[in-house]
Parts: sequence; C-alpha cells; structure tokens
Amino acid sequence: MPDQAYFWSQAAGAYEENFIDPFRSDVKNPLLRAIWRAAKPGTRVAADLGCGIGPLLPLLAKQFQRVYAVDFADKMLERARERTKDFSNVEFLQRRLSDLADLAGRVDVAIAVNSLVTTDIPELERSLRQVHAILRPNGRFLGIVPAMDAVHYYSMLLVDRALSQGKTMEAARKNAAHFNEHSFYDFAFSEYRYLGLEQHFWQPFEVRYRLRRAGFRRIRQTRVFLSWEQIACAEDLKDRPPPWDWFFEARID
Repeated sequence: MPDQAYFWSQAAGAYEENFIDPFRSDVKNPLLRAIWRAAKPGTRVAADLGCGIGPLLPLLAKQFQRVYAVDFADKMLERARERTKDFSNVEFLQRRLSDLADLAGRVDVAIAVNSLVTTDIPELERSLRQVHAILRPNGRFLGIVPAMDAVHYYSMLLVDRALSQGKTMEAARKNAAHFNEHSFYDFAFSEYRYLGLEQHFWQPFEVRYRLRRAGFRRIRQTRVFLSWEQIACAEDLKDRPPPWDWFFEARID
C-alpha cells in the first residue's frame, strides 16, 4: 500500500485545482503579517515545513537569510524548486516533519501551512515536538491548520439554504451532505479521506492543547476566513462569513 508521500506527490500536478488556497488576494491571512513581524531581512533562518508546491518560498527567501523547504513528497518539491529557481538561499529537504533532528536549534521561525494533517496522532505529536526542538530561543512557530468546526458551520449554512428553498429536512440534510462531501469525512475523529489522501482536521480547542503538549507557550490563534469563490453554493451564501482555517502563533520559552 503506497504511503501518504506517494499520494501527495500524485496530487502535486493539479494542486491548485483540488485544494482551497489561503493565499488568494481576497483572503485576509494573518500569517503574512506574522511573517513580516518575525523577519529581520538578512539575519534570520526560516523553515517552511510541508512546503508543498512552494507558494510561500519566494516571500521567505526575500525576508530571511536562509530558508529550509521541507516536504516528504518528491513531486511537491519539484514544483517548489521551479518556483524558487532564482533564489540561492533556499535548501530543500525531503523528509517527514517527524524527522528534523539535524535542524535542532538552527531555526528562528518555523512555518507549517496545512501540513500538520497526518491522521496518525502519535506521528503528529512527534512532529510538533520536532518543530519545538529546531527552534532557537525566542523562536516562533506560525501555522495554519484545516478547521473541523468550519466543516460543521458550512453544513449548517447548506441545511438552512435548502430549507429556505422549500426542501424537507431530510432533503436539506442530503443536499448538505452532497455539497459538503460528507462521505469523505469521519466526523468522530476529524478525518478527511479523498483519492488516497488522508487529512486530520483540527478542532479549535485542539490547537492550544497539542501545542502545549509539545512544549509551546504564548499561543495565539485566530480564524483565516477563506474565499467563497472556491466553495460550492457561494452565490447563495456569500452574505454570511465564509468557512475558515485556524491560524496560530506560538513561541518556545
């Protein structure tokens, strides 16, 4: 059975078509301001953990002296390398986020955008401890994780939409399940499975809980409201706040 690195490599070619983009111009993303505050151009080291196809790498390469771009999927790294071919300060590392021992104490700012998604919870917690270990004193960990509560929120809006159109409660639930892809979710364990990919979605209370267990302190979290333009039924729902991911910023003691 192929592992997740294989399936994420398979997804690299059509990544923009299949995944919601938190970096669209119509998304107010607090991560970008947090990176700007944390950077001291020409002096600090950043790590993009689970860099994917590399949307953040050009920005990081301009703001930091050195950037480590880490991902376990070779095809993702191929696209990321192409994106940063004009920068000489980006080093690519193919590995899991639980395998960062050689970066211990070498990073000022670690960033993980929708890459902390393994459904193997012990592996997820090992990854968080590894991130803590790579940070220098006063280092920062910035991240975005997919929100399980936003899936429930969107389902609620879809049910209300269908009811307002005169559908029965049973039909409204079926309608919501279709548009929100309920068949791909395990709601009890906050998991999403599609085309071989397995992703852990986060509850809001889980963000602080797991970061604290990994040793992080001074944790701040807020929503990243996504673009209705990438979500089904937007025309009928755009008067409501859109679904969200969770942004967090944490520090080590």
